[in-house]
Amino acid sequence: PPCPPVSPAMVLYFTPVGAETSTHSLYMGRDKVENEDLIKWGIPEDIWFHVDKMSSAHVYLRVARGQTMDDITEEELEDCAQLVKANSILGNKENNVSVVYTPWSNLKKLARMEVGQVGFHDLKLVKKCKVDKRKNDIVNRLNKTKSELYPDLAMERDQYDKDNRDEKKAIYREEEKVRLEEERVRGADKEARSYDRIMNEDTMVSNKDMAKKYASFEEAEDDFM
Repeated sequence: PPCPPVSPAMVLYFTPVGAETSTHSLYMGRDKVENEDLIKWGIPEDIWFHVDKMSSAHVYLRVARGQTMDDITEEELEDCAQLVKANSILGNKENNVSVVYTPWSNLKKLARMEVGQVGFHDLKLVKKCKVDKRKNDIVNRLNKTKSELYPDLAMERDQYDKDNRDEKKAIYREEEKVRLEEERVRGADKEARSYDRIMNEDTMVSNKDMAKKYASFEEAEDDFM
């Protein structure tokens, strides 16, 4: 019998501080099964957060296109750290918890790993921040913005890739247009300079000058030959 269709993952979305101007978004999977889909279908602008050495939710901050984790503000970083701590059974109860974060592209998923488990390609790209204690005002503010959605993550990633390709094509076309115009201008300038040399008055000889130099057409012709 045919396999039943795969149900889309439920993703929890939150609004981080400053989202009105930054357009950044904050989201996480409901459980470790959903986390697998988020690991698989992330995009380069996703920054992954997790409580260090403890079980916790996988929280992602999606920054604007072309930005990196270096563009995260201190306020956003605290939002992410507080949210991931609050969604760790053990971490939520403890103080002085470390939170690790890294670009989605640095996550390494191997076949032998358990569901929801990840490693890193490059440890140098993994950063840490310390959460002294839970701040209920931040957690409550974020929870008030929470929405539960069932996005088609694969389709979203395909659309992202398509937009990226279209953008690169548009840039290439514009650069090619500029290059061709520059070539045309250089060619026209070169041709004009060549014509100027031919028509240089200092090197041109008029009929009157020729008449002064040669007594007859035959002398001029002999000299030429």
